[in-house]
Amino acid sequence: MCRRIYVDSSLDELVSHFSFAGREAIDVLGHRFPRYNGFPREVYPIIIRDNSVGTPVFKTAVWDFTQARMKPARRPSSTNVRCEGIDANDRFGPAYRARRCLIPVKGYVDWNGDSGNGKRLQPYAIAMRDNEPFGLAGICEVWRHPSGLDVPTFAIVTCAPNEMIADINDRMPVVLNPKDYERWLSPEPNPSDLMKPFDADAMTMWPITRRVSTLRNAGPDIINRVNLRAT
Repeated sequence: MCRRIYVDSSLDELVSHFSFAGREAIDVLGHRFPRYNGFPREVYPIIIRDNSVGTPVFKTAVWDFTQARMKPARRPSSTNVRCEGIDANDRFGPAYRARRCLIPVKGYVDWNGDSGNGKRLQPYAIAMRDNEPFGLAGICEVWRHPSGLDVPTFAIVTCAPNEMIADINDRMPVVLNPKDYERWLSPEPNPSDLMKPFDADAMTMWPITRRVSTLRNAGPDIINRVNLRAT
């Protein structure tokens, strides 16, 4: 799963690592970076193929996938979507086949399991071992608000965990290899072989404070390593 995302750099620095994509109108998000505790239902820069020119571009979108004609009162929250069966899924299949996207991040946050056992959940930050930005696989849909406003939305695609993530959860976001960005964004209808666990040796994970659960806790210390013996 992916319950928070973070970018510990400026928007310009993040965009420079994905220079294959046109920038378009994302400068309005500049004041939101660095972003250490990115919650669902907030606005983020994503990369999607612009079919009018046939090339990838940055756009802004809300992290909460919503079908085009869904009424506000009936909007189910969809921040993560399983890769298994996504192609045939009535709700997510059309976006998967035609509107796949990349979500550029420096890392993400997940918790160890669920609260059903009565234990306090421990959050972990997860990033690349080389501390470089990376792209999460996503799907995008433009939701038509009743007022007539078009709102781009997205969800992050998840798969089975690699050996490292399996220690805390049975799902992880699909992390794409840079060489596969172009294919994921291409018109190919079903690049299913890309939706697989990323190499655990290239990733790192560390425990962080439980204060990450609260939106107002958004400072850089929120992703610092904590001593589990002291929590």
